[in-house]
Amino acid sequence: MNEAQFNQIVDELMFSIEESIDDSGADLDYENSAGMLTITCEANGSQIILSRQSAVSEIWLAAKSGGFHFKLDGDQWRNTVSGKLLTAMLSEACQSQAGETITFDF
Repeated sequence: MNEAQFNQIVDELMFSIEESIDDSGADLDYENSAGMLTITCEANGSQIILSRQSAVSEIWLAAKSGGFHFKLDGDQWRNTVSGKLLTAMLSEACQSQAGETITFDF
């Protein structure tokens, strides 16, 4: 996959995450800027950050629980260490930091 293809896939991923947050009605705000999606938990001001790393074709997730790297494996983003799916880890971060249950389907 070349960089343009990677960026297109990540743009679609970020849009899907934004839609999931909007559809959930959760008390979360988000800002998508310069390849980074910052999700802010309105209740306590904590943040969950997703950033694209084009040079290594990864998505990085930063949350209170730590920092995690994900690579595309077929059509699923998998943690490079544990193999856990980004959808699950992002849902867990939202639950842990904001007390909000969101199902991500990308």
